Amino acid sequence: MTLDRAVFAFAGVVVLASVALGYFVSPYWFLLTAFAGLNLFQSAFTGFCPAALIFKAFGVQAGCAFK
Repeated sequence: MTLDRAVFAFAGVVVLASVALGYFVSPYWFLLTAFAGLNLFQSAFTGFCPAALIFKAFGVQAGCAFK
């Protein structure tokens, strides 16, 4: 798995988990969904993603989007 796919998979898990928590636990969890969306939006323009740095530190191979 490349770094790009790992970041996208992690973002998907965060969004799905926060939607479930927002529905079943508290609506404040929807803020995590908004944070994930904003982070994906800014990384599309800047190329900077904190999750990519963490995955890279764990040794995940670089892909095309995040180096």
